[in-house]
Amino acid sequence: MPREWFVIRVQSNKEDKVKKGLVELIKIRGLENLVPNVLVPTEKVSEIKGGKKRVIERKVYPGYIMAEIEVDEQGQIPKDVWFLIRETPGAGDFIGGRNKPVPMAKNEVEKLLSEVEHKEEKPRAKIEFHEGEKVRVKEGPFENYDGIIEEVLPASGRIKVMLTVFGRATPVELEYWQVETV
Repeated sequence: MPREWFVIRVQSNKEDKVKKGLVELIKIRGLENLVPNVLVPTEKVSEIKGGKKRVIERKVYPGYIMAEIEVDEQGQIPKDVWFLIRETPGAGDFIGGRNKPVPMAKNEVEKLLSEVEHKEEKPRAKIEFHEGEKVRVKEGPFENYDGIIEEVLPASGRIKVMLTVFGRATPVELEYWQVETV
């Protein structure tokens, strides 16, 4: 039988609790073969608060969980699985409609699963600056200089700022935590 991934709306900030409850109900009813996977996709994000760097785990899709479900020849979810999910405390509707849930596209599933597999890699920097924003350098050799953000480089956790040094516009690449908005 084919398996499809479906998205289920859940109460916001209760994703992990709903997933745990759903997995327990699946085990109690012996439906592990029909629902082998339930996921709450997360990512690690590094941020600096109060001068301290910390890594937090953030939900990629707040208010949603994903479930891999074995479907019949018509692509329908088995009735016992449908009711089990609907009876799970905190779980809402499937994405796609009340009576005909729409499975996730294959490319979305592949992207989701590759993100889950690679989430142990180094955390992504949480940069809350935007191009064109006016900032002041608060640390380093250009401390107290004002400038405008030219480019945000999230992969490296850096930003490119155009500063006026000795009367000339100069592009400088800085760590995102070295600047603050003006």
